[in-house]
Amino acid sequence: MDAIIKKMPQRKSRPHLGAGPDIVRPTREEAENAVRTLIAWAGDDPARDGLLDTPKRVTRAYEEFFKGYEECPLDLLSRTFEEPGGYDDVVLLRDIDLNSHCEHHMIPFVGKAHVAYYPTERVVGISKLARVIDVYARRLQTQETMTAQIAETINTALKPNGVAVMIEAVHQCMSLRGVKKRDVATVTTQFVGNFKEDPALQARFISLIRND
Repeated sequence: MDAIIKKMPQRKSRPHLGAGPDIVRPTREEAENAVRTLIAWAGDDPARDGLLDTPKRVTRAYEEFFKGYEECPLDLLSRTFEEPGGYDDVVLLRDIDLNSHCEHHMIPFVGKAHVAYYPTERVVGISKLARVIDVYARRLQTQETMTAQIAETINTALKPNGVAVMIEAVHQCMSLRGVKKRDVATVTTQFVGNFKEDPALQARFISLIRND
C-alpha cells in the first residue's frame, strides 16, 4: 500500500516563528552604521581600507547566521506520511552538525544534535528533522532552550509516542573568554512521552547515539 501524504492545516498562530510581531527591524543602513560604531568602540578606524566593506559583510553574515527567524519549524513538519508501513520502532538521526550563537555574548557554539521519536500514525521525511534543528540553531539561543524547542516541535507536529533530543556543543563564550576552558562540551537532553517515562528507552537512545 502506498503511503498517504497528508498536508496538515495551516496554523493562524505561529508561536514558533521566532521574531515577535512587535519586533521592528532596523534598515540595512542602520545595521551597517551599528557595525561601524562597534569597530570604533573596539579601537579601530571603520574608514580605513581594510574595514570599509566590513559593515556590509557583517550584515550579510548576520542574514545567514540568523535566518531561522524567517522560518516556522512547524511548517517544515506539516507534510507527513500517514502510513508508516507497520513500523513501530524508534526513528533516530544522530550526529547532525549544529552551529548557533549564544544569546548572552553572541558568540558561536558548535556541536552535534541527536533526535529520535517513536511514530504513531505519522512519519516525516528525515531531512525535515535536520532542518528543524537548523532553524532553531539559526537564532540567538541558549542550548537548554533550543533542546526543549526541538523536542516540543517534533511532539506537537507528529504526535508520536515519545521524543528524545540530545545536544552536545562547545561554547566559544567559555573557551575564548571568561574562564577560557577549551573543548569543554555541554550536554543537554529533553525526553517526552515514553522516553521520559521509561529509563530503559533513554538508555537505548544514548546507546544508539554512542553506537554501542
